Amino acid sequence: MLKWLRSPIVWGVLFIVAGILFLLEAVTGYQFGSLFWSVIFALGALLFITFYLGNRANWWALIPSIILAGLCLSTLFDVLLPESANFLSEIFVLGGIGASFLVVYLVDRRHWWAIIPAGVMFTLAVISVVEEIIGGEATGGLILIGIGITFAVLALLPAAKTRMSWAWIPAAVLIIIGTVIAGAAEQRLVYVVPVALIILGLFLIYRTFAAGT
Repeated sequence: MLKWLRSPIVWGVLFIVAGILFLLEAVTGYQFGSLFWSVIFALGALLFITFYLGNRANWWALIPSIILAGLCLSTLFDVLLPESANFLSEIFVLGGIGASFLVVYLVDRRHWWAIIPAGVMFTLAVISVVEEIIGGEATGGLILIGIGITFAVLALLPAAKTRMSWAWIPAAVLIIIGTVIAGAAEQRLVYVVPVALIILGLFLIYRTFAAGT
């Protein structure tokens, strides 16, 4: 199925096309080389997804497939968007990595661990936009909040056999600490501490009732 990858003709054509595009980039200043790399990333994504579809036991192939697809979109956005909007291309890189782990969980719920890196990468993708819009003073706190929400989602989603209620503990701790840090960075700690205490109280009440059921 993938014998064409061994063909010297295929690779020869690719090298020739790459050379022509990079020469055009040198002459015109337009990013033809980036367009070439976007095609390479797309072919790589197609290669890995084909590998997965040929044998569903190769679930790991979904990760590089979706990441390469994200890199393809990111490269295209770098070329097509004005420089002032290039930060949006980061969403496709970070979001692509997050999406790859999310898909791994969706195709097999036994891979519950994939929710954690997915949530972390989605958080970083959101942060990359937030930093551009409002600045990065509260970034550290927002990252902790995002990871805390990830653990909360993990606690709510069904695993292979049972819910993982242990995830509520890191979720509560990270969200509270992140809220305090973000609030301090924004000089609004007077509001943040009471809210954090309310969240902690609700969590303790929930845990008490959950333990009794």
